[in-house]
Amino acid sequence: MASILAPGTQAPDFTLNVTPDQKLSLKEMRGKPTVLFFYPADWSPVCGDQTSLYNEVLPEFQKYEAEVVGVSVDGAWCHAAFAKHQHLHYPLLADFEPKGAVAKAYGAYRNNDGCAERALFVLDEDGKIFWSYCSPVAVNPGADGILQALEDLQHARKNNGNVESTSHAK
Repeated sequence: MASILAPGTQAPDFTLNVTPDQKLSLKEMRGKPTVLFFYPADWSPVCGDQTSLYNEVLPEFQKYEAEVVGVSVDGAWCHAAFAKHQHLHYPLLADFEPKGAVAKAYGAYRNNDGCAERALFVLDEDGKIFWSYCSPVAVNPGADGILQALEDLQHARKNNGNVESTSHAK
């Protein structure tokens, strides 16, 4: 597994296609927590389960005012078909060309396979990594770690206005 960016690191900004003719930048999400997840490929069984789970849990993420964004090396057309098939209500971004450049910036690229790791990041309102986790590629990491990180982030903001990055084993 890759060595992904650690909590406390400023998340590298990027601009990627969300549809074949629309782009989304990470900096556009500033001001709210962001759940950024990298996954290997559309249409794979584990990725389908993971993206569907996050779609089901989306209302829970939204309780923390969090935006959710998925990233893989698949192209925008592939993402569009996959998102439609899965009925997803959050964007999938195409880290297509140069292939895996954003995944590489986050330490989440699998050089031997040419795809992204199954890596999770929770970013604070300022775009700093608050929590990160890299799951084995064949394992759906679920949503518990993300929800705990969002709760911890909210708690840190309410209690002292200071956010200390955390790392969870989930």
